[in-house]
Amino acid sequence: MSDEMVLSAAEAAEFGEFKRARRETEIAFTLKKLIIDASRRETDRVALKKSCETAFRLNASALLVSPVHVAMARKLAGKRELPICCLVGGTGESLMSVKKTETKKAVRQGAKEIRLVLCYSQLTGGGLSYLKREIKRVRKAVRKGTLTVSLEDHSLDEEEVALGVRAAVAGKANAVCVRGETALVMRAIEESAGRLQVETSGVENAEQLRLLLKAGAVRATTERGEQIAGELYASLNERPAGRASSPSAPPERGPQGEIKPQ
Repeated sequence: MSDEMVLSAAEAAEFGEFKRARRETEIAFTLKKLIIDASRRETDRVALKKSCETAFRLNASALLVSPVHVAMARKLAGKRELPICCLVGGTGESLMSVKKTETKKAVRQGAKEIRLVLCYSQLTGGGLSYLKREIKRVRKAVRKGTLTVSLEDHSLDEEEVALGVRAAVAGKANAVCVRGETALVMRAIEESAGRLQVETSGVENAEQLRLLLKAGAVRATTERGEQIAGELYASLNERPAGRASSPSAPPERGPQGEIKPQ
């Protein structure tokens, strides 16, 4: 005699709706961890407005912009809750005084977060003391805002990223942002030892986002917010094919790791 519980059609439908509602809540929570990237030099007024609308629609964590777009982004946001994050430092080779001035102006114009591009030549050359001073100067200019150190350059290896993390800890930054690779996220988390939040960038799709968040990233920057949202919501309508009927078969799991009902 089987001990398996058999649901009525009404109960099964109710349980299905419960599972769907829970998945929708999980998706909304995941989308809140996105930072919508509008920082590219190709971004014009039209593109900025579109990115801003995407951030609102997805209830994203922030909108990342270049210094020239802080004031406009703040104006587009209006009274709505959308933190503006300004990417400061250009290629990284600007003087500390220039980065500090750029940061002060961005904060005056309404930026709540600053993402600082470190001096690349010092980062690759092992200049820890220089990097610490640079971060400390910008930290003072950020005042009560959030300072994230950018370690996203595609030519940086794991050791150079680790050096940047150590500098960020010593300079009293709030977070670091590494490119979208699980190994780099995990190395940054290990190096920071809980003293910094670790973010990631360059996220291309929902599966990559899932893996990076699972690795420990707290937020993820992307230009493809609408695509990622579409992929996440499309998973609500997916049906597993060829599910094994054997009691010993492992349970199927959804995109966020939850066990699907058998």
